[in-house]
Amino acid sequence: MSDAPVFEIDPEAFWQDPYPMLARMRSEAPIAYVPQLGATLLTKRDTIFENEKRTEVFSSDQPEGLMTVLMGQNMMRKDGAEHMAERKAIFPTVSPKTVRDVWKAQFEARTAEILGRVGPQGRADMVADIARPISGEALKAITGLTNMTWQEMDRVSQGMIDGCANYAGDAQVEAHCHDCTASIDRHIDARMPELAAAPDQSLLSVQMQAGLSKDTIRANVKLAISGGQNEPRDAIAGAVWAMLQHPEQLGMVRAGEASWLQAFEEYARWVSPIGMSPRRIAQRAEVDGITFEPEDRVFLMFGSGNRDEDVFARAEVFDITRDLSASISFGAGPHFCAGAWASKCLIAEVALPMIFDRLGGLRLEGETRFGGWAFRGPLTMPVAWDQVR
Repeated sequence: MSDAPVFEIDPEAFWQDPYPMLARMRSEAPIAYVPQLGATLLTKRDTIFENEKRTEVFSSDQPEGLMTVLMGQNMMRKDGAEHMAERKAIFPTVSPKTVRDVWKAQFEARTAEILGRVGPQGRADMVADIARPISGEALKAITGLTNMTWQEMDRVSQGMIDGCANYAGDAQVEAHCHDCTASIDRHIDARMPELAAAPDQSLLSVQMQAGLSKDTIRANVKLAISGGQNEPRDAIAGAVWAMLQHPEQLGMVRAGEASWLQAFEEYARWVSPIGMSPRRIAQRAEVDGITFEPEDRVFLMFGSGNRDEDVFARAEVFDITRDLSASISFGAGPHFCAGAWASKCLIAEVALPMIFDRLGGLRLEGETRFGGWAFRGPLTMPVAWDQVR
């Protein structure tokens, strides 16, 4: 185990709002062992940024890690040439050109349908009724699992996320995760013959075309679902909430003085939808006076690094005009999020502008509750509007 100082947390309070405790860690013990999580946490932005690239020490290969055990060894849990080969294989799905030429029009069509369906109601829950189906429909297209409903897409995504964050070892959470991965496998098996006959640019299809093994294909589709559903869902709803809470900044976007991309990227810094990425120590190493031993578990706390007071002025404040070049919301090293372009397109080019354009007089109608630290976002968000454009 590392010789980092021990920092105790209240797991429930950490789940409700991790930022006060993370701020204390950055100040008192920037690298700290948290016994309640069984891991050593790196909380400073520059420490995370520098060491995420040191895959020979901070390895993504985690044979005993929850993601590998529950979902199979996907490309996020591989390093070096093996990781890059799979990343190259999926690039035709997630490239900026494919996002622009193939996926954007589908994002727009599905979002218009969803807003058209909920619009006449005059009120909804932004998370459950708007952001969740927008994200689910987009992910159905990108993964190639068009035989899955968006409701099932959201269910299996959340089930895997809960499983991968199940550091307490809750047997019920683990069983539910297995049920969700089994559902994904069934949907993959049903689609493979169709895509073999009529290939397209979906993730399932391009991996089949690249000749990847079935186990690898399944694992990478599960990876895409685990991050590709919750992150856009939470960022869409969360960014809407942030803009409604800061009407002067919403006014700047509407006046053309700032962009929806700035709003999304600042939200992703401020309330990181993906707040942590785990690593396994592959060889003995020292970082900032702390010695790590092989097989130590380390959490790179992106959500903490994005609020590092030494990097971001007024880090706790939402400000779409700030310089975000130091943000690590999508990672920093060779595992930089492969879906970043699709996420930015869906959220900043489609969902946010369409929601605010079409739901006239959009406003909050009750308490918005947030939760999570490894993955964080709004849980409920009642809203109302006056007219549908």
